[in-house]
Amino acid sequence: MKASKTSKQWMREHVSDPYVQRAQKEGYRSRAAYKLLEIDERDHLLKPSMVVVDLGATPGGWCQVAAQKLGEKGRIIALDLLPLHPLPRVEFIQGDFREDSVLAQLEEKLEGRQIGLVISDMAPNISGVTSADQARAMHLAELALDFAVNHLAPGGSFLVKVFQGAGFEDYLKLARAHFAKVVTRKPKASRDRSSEQYLVGLGKLE
Repeated sequence: MKASKTSKQWMREHVSDPYVQRAQKEGYRSRAAYKLLEIDERDHLLKPSMVVVDLGATPGGWCQVAAQKLGEKGRIIALDLLPLHPLPRVEFIQGDFREDSVLAQLEEKLEGRQIGLVISDMAPNISGVTSADQARAMHLAELALDFAVNHLAPGGSFLVKVFQGAGFEDYLKLARAHFAKVVTRKPKASRDRSSEQYLVGLGKLE
């Protein structure tokens, strides 16, 4: 099948992207690693020895950053529908985190330890229909928030990718009901034309 004009343009942009080039040079699996690095530098989410759950972790760029920051005593439990090539100090569960069997595996791996941070860089496959894509993106963000609210330790933190558009303000209001402070971040590694941004929830309320 012949590549479309749009896909060719995306590939040219991707190959020339300075963050893609930097990720390849520095050994990160995705350019998204630099988004987490910048947000963490500002909000200090990743702390040594904490337990982190990464929702939608594949290909693993955020896991790599978390592993560097947490040190040997930290725990990273990554979940995704797609397989994840093994990473040091990352425990991976392949499956849908909404399913009881997957949550049971997560709880088994936690061994009674409380989760200090939930991170989610999930995004839906883009159809090109803006309203439908926005609805799917917000649904994923809602699922991630629900997971964080139900599994984070009191005082824990939450980082999630969202997209500006329908449902965003309602989502922001909901997040503020569960965290002492909620802020928005637009890292430099986010493409200018993208409506993506990140919400950081600090201090989960009991």
